[in-house]
Amino acid sequence: MLVKIKRLLQKGPLYRLYLLVCKRYRFWVQDVQYPRIYRRAAKHPVDENKVLFLECSREALSNSFSVLYRTLEEQGGKTLRCHYLLHTTASRREQRKRCRAFVRDLATAGVLYLDEGTDILSHVPVRAETQVVQLWHGCGAFKKFGRSVAEKQFGASADYMDTHPFHSHYSLVTVSSPDVMWAYEEAMEYPRETGVVQPLGVSRTDVFFDKAFLDSAKQNLLRLVPQSAGKRVLLYAPTFRGEIMDAYSPDVLDLEALRAALGNEWVLLCKHHPHVKRRSAIPQSCRDFAFDVTDSMTIEDLLCTADVCISDYSSLVFEYALFERPMLFLAYDLDDYFDYRGFYYDYNDLAPGPIVKDTDGVIDFLQHLDERFDRARVQAFRQKFMSACDGRATERILQYVEEHK
Repeated sequence: MLVKIKRLLQKGPLYRLYLLVCKRYRFWVQDVQYPRIYRRAAKHPVDENKVLFLECSREALSNSFSVLYRTLEEQGGKTLRCHYLLHTTASRREQRKRCRAFVRDLATAGVLYLDEGTDILSHVPVRAETQVVQLWHGCGAFKKFGRSVAEKQFGASADYMDTHPFHSHYSLVTVSSPDVMWAYEEAMEYPRETGVVQPLGVSRTDVFFDKAFLDSAKQNLLRLVPQSAGKRVLLYAPTFRGEIMDAYSPDVLDLEALRAALGNEWVLLCKHHPHVKRRSAIPQSCRDFAFDVTDSMTIEDLLCTADVCISDYSSLVFEYALFERPMLFLAYDLDDYFDYRGFYYDYNDLAPGPIVKDTDGVIDFLQHLDERFDRARVQAFRQKFMSACDGRATERILQYVEEHK
């Protein structure tokens, strides 16, 4: 109904009035109501043992938080609280209700953990006693974000970012290696001398050094995709295209051609980005070879069990490098994607595997995998971008937070 009203009003002065009213109301909610709620709640002392986890879009804690949350739960002595803002799914009324509850709780929290940017922190006067820890949801430094995409198609204007900063009040930003600190400092606008960005590692990667977890991942794969028994596993995990609200997956991989060339020795597992709501269907003729495991398997399980990973611009390749296995980059729209968002490093130098444009390129590499896989290149990639991820990142992060109370 709201969309219809917008369309009806779009061509006349009433639409401009509508936009003005929306802007004024948003200002009142964000810059008047939220600070007022925060200040009222901040009359009470900070509870240094109260730890908040903030999810902006998901309905449950993401894997970025799981290891750290479980560790705190096992240690005991902390009050753990989770807030889900549901920015992309809930009604605006429900979102505002959840934001108010979060702001009220934040006012007396000792620590806040989050794994993506949100402008809600820029609207409240976060107390100095509250530590705000940005775990981030990816490793390495691939696609540009934050201030690095100002004025690009993907990003907002510099003026908007100045008015609505998405990375305010951080006490700590954890990254996967010293070599990528500069990119996060640029994107989040924290100069090196602040010491906010630290190469302590990425908590979510600790599971990749846990033998019990690795064994469990293999069992999960066999249980969910029994056709994988005795075959090599090819993971296809592209990033999304388009805007977040109507994100879509690329549709350039010819599954029937792949099956004809590889089906006797391989199975293909497709993992779509969480933002993608409508996915391409797998043809009936390929359902003994290709499987959409987006909802049934975690990306961690898939990275553990895949023999080869096909991606494009997703940061998951940094995590996959920990296993020192072959990677292939299906970057059919590289020039357009660069104009849309850009990269922190030259893509052709960065990719630790062949860059191909189509299905024929994928097939050719896989049919000559043994002679074309350059393990040394992947090892160098791992050392450069993942040197702080050694299975003890969560331990270091919690120690750092404790020492900086």
